[in-house]
Amino acid sequence: MPHEFQSRASVRQKATGEAEVENSVREQEVGLLSCPLDRRSFLKCAVASGAALNLSALAPPLAAFPAAPVPQKQDDAQFTIEAKFYQKLENKKIKCKLCPRECNIGDRETGYCGVRENHGGTYYSLVHSRVCAAHIDPIEKKPLFHYLPGTLAFSIATAGCNVNCKFCQNWDISQARPEQVPAQYAPPKLVADLAKQRGCPTIAYTYSEPVVFSEYLMDVADAGHEAGVRSVVVSNGYMQEEALKTAYGKMDAVKIDLKAFSESYYKDVVTGELKPVLDSLVTLRKMGKWTEMVYLVVPTLNDSDGEFRGLARWVKANLGQDVPLHFTQFHPEYLLKNLPITPVPTLERAKAIADAEGLHYVYIGNVPGHPAENTYCPKCRRIVVERVGLTAKQMLISKGKCPFCGQPIPGIWHA
Repeated sequence: MPHEFQSRASVRQKATGEAEVENSVREQEVGLLSCPLDRRSFLKCAVASGAALNLSALAPPLAAFPAAPVPQKQDDAQFTIEAKFYQKLENKKIKCKLCPRECNIGDRETGYCGVRENHGGTYYSLVHSRVCAAHIDPIEKKPLFHYLPGTLAFSIATAGCNVNCKFCQNWDISQARPEQVPAQYAPPKLVADLAKQRGCPTIAYTYSEPVVFSEYLMDVADAGHEAGVRSVVVSNGYMQEEALKTAYGKMDAVKIDLKAFSESYYKDVVTGELKPVLDSLVTLRKMGKWTEMVYLVVPTLNDSDGEFRGLARWVKANLGQDVPLHFTQFHPEYLLKNLPITPVPTLERAKAIADAEGLHYVYIGNVPGHPAENTYCPKCRRIVVERVGLTAKQMLISKGKCPFCGQPIPGIWHA
């Protein structure tokens, strides 16, 4: 159903006081957010973060640029460009065509995500080049296990999200409005140049929700490809088909967070819908995009055998048995601090069910040192990629095949 919205002053407010996020993005970004963004200072501000996917073990930060005074007011004009996915309506209204919400938005109002605004019947993104988080991460942290193991990703985010997950670890940027979060002006070519200078073969769009900054994502991806740098996106997949094909068509790999396998969970815990996400996964499959999936297992909410089994059967039938599926451990954050950490046996049970249903690459995440972090050949069962935490310790795959038995191992293994 379309959503009607009031003025920006009355849109939903950030949930301050509801949760204090340990190891949050903002706490780790003093250097980035308070320094002038020339090439050297932006680079020095990049720090390794564990903020994605409820990771409890953080990589050590890189040297941060010394703090400098934060400007009193940001120049919003430099961050504002016309949006690509919308329909003009009568009386200066517009209908957003980016995500399934299809917000109906009056003049001088924003949609649900709070980062796209109607100005006189023309829709604008307010977050182009408006980077509020920048880190250099191992690619395994996204997590992408079948994409260039052992390499680094220059990871960026803007404020905003088109859902409101009660377990979000990065709520302080995902549930904020652009003007509420200090940011730096980072045009596409600068990001591409910095990624290349820092030895990162990939730019990753992550931490908040890349769906809402699709225009920026596309422009950075184009600049990156011109510089020989790839792009990957870490997304909730809650997106309309045309927008997904256009924006994520520029990606070299995609990781989708499938929050649960029930509509009730999406409604009550995510404030979204399941079916559009499943449709996005099928579309990505048809596009031939390398895609991996993460399922955050939340105790009592999405951890039943029936849900695990239904998910595994759907994946096999619609995406194939070679799509990597990561069952990751929940840590209490944001609005779900009342629940415990996911027991490891629950994750092992989920993996055992998916294995029994015929999926070839099922992983357990956020449990450093667990054997299910490794990639095993589905034929001879020997380790072909050995991992310790978020580090690829040994990568044995040669020309896309198991070195022991010659079995093809799907993925993007070499740059």
